Amino acid sequence: MMPEWNPTRRELIKAGGIGAAAAMLPSTIASAAAAESPSPERGGLITKVIPKTGERVPAIGLGSFMTFDTVSDRGRDYIRRVVQEHWRAGGRVFDVSPLYGRSEINLGHFLTELRLSDQVFLANKVWSTGEYLWDDSHADSNLRRSMRRLGRRRPIDLMQCHSLTNVDVMVPLLHAWKKEGRVRLIGVTHHEPAYYDLLADWVRRGNLDFVQVHYSIHTRVAEEKIFPIARETRTAVLVNMPLEKARLHAVVGNRPVPDWAREFGIETWSQFFLKWVISHPDVTCAIPATSNPDHVRENVQAMRGPLPDPDTRERMVRYMEGIEGFDQIASMPWYPGKSYRGLVSRAQQAIDDRSPWPS
Repeated sequence: MMPEWNPTRRELIKAGGIGAAAAMLPSTIASAAAAESPSPERGGLITKVIPKTGERVPAIGLGSFMTFDTVSDRGRDYIRRVVQEHWRAGGRVFDVSPLYGRSEINLGHFLTELRLSDQVFLANKVWSTGEYLWDDSHADSNLRRSMRRLGRRRPIDLMQCHSLTNVDVMVPLLHAWKKEGRVRLIGVTHHEPAYYDLLADWVRRGNLDFVQVHYSIHTRVAEEKIFPIARETRTAVLVNMPLEKARLHAVVGNRPVPDWAREFGIETWSQFFLKWVISHPDVTCAIPATSNPDHVRENVQAMRGPLPDPDTRERMVRYMEGIEGFDQIASMPWYPGKSYRGLVSRAQQAIDDRSPWPS
């Protein structure tokens, strides 16, 4: 099991900021990701156990889809501050993918600059098919490239088969990488509920360490199709889209958080939605994505204070179901009112301009 380390905000400041905080850490990932059990009275972070290793990770991580895909100096400055704030507030889990345009490059640059590359719990993905069936050359080159981009000297903590792409080949290959010491833990991911039956099948038979799945106060299908199998197989659960890519915030608008939620330390809607997610006993870590330093501070605050009990969780759902537009979230565009003009969005627009479909 990992040794435990849980610096308070005061200790981090006293240590002299991020560089000093990194220096305080032991050299293993175990100490970087671990923290004490939840203890609101002592200001402790809420952490969860990875079932198959016994190590603990903070319950709120940081995603990077779209939000880290930028080529502008201003956008990259925001990303640096987001990475910095996430770390300072106790965040240790970072999720990325080479599929996300410049996200992997930008995250790696700032982790290296801040001397955190080998201190964080890094979840990455592989999206590869090879030139022919069972050709692993593309996947191998992707792994090597990710290691360079992310400035890693030790194995990536979690490597995931991205959206079940070429999964019949990739899961055996991930097991090989794990045996060879090239990655520590392995998993599979998807964000579309239509694929949850297949995702569940791989959790059942794949001998995986993690499954990453879309789960929020709006999209709750994983409770029925994924979580029971993850519990049975002792598979940790990473949650993507816990804020529905800003669509939950768009629906609540300027409404105040209900007074009854404040007894759980919920002061913002981010805390409302994220505390609901991480209070589920089968959830290991939620990974909301943002490019806004203020928003990341709100997000990580969900790791402090009490979590809602089952009755309160149900009350939170009923409250949201009473808000106009909540039932339409799945049909809303991602990140309403925001624009991320990175490599992904530009490439998508270029193809849309050439394609006659859909008419």
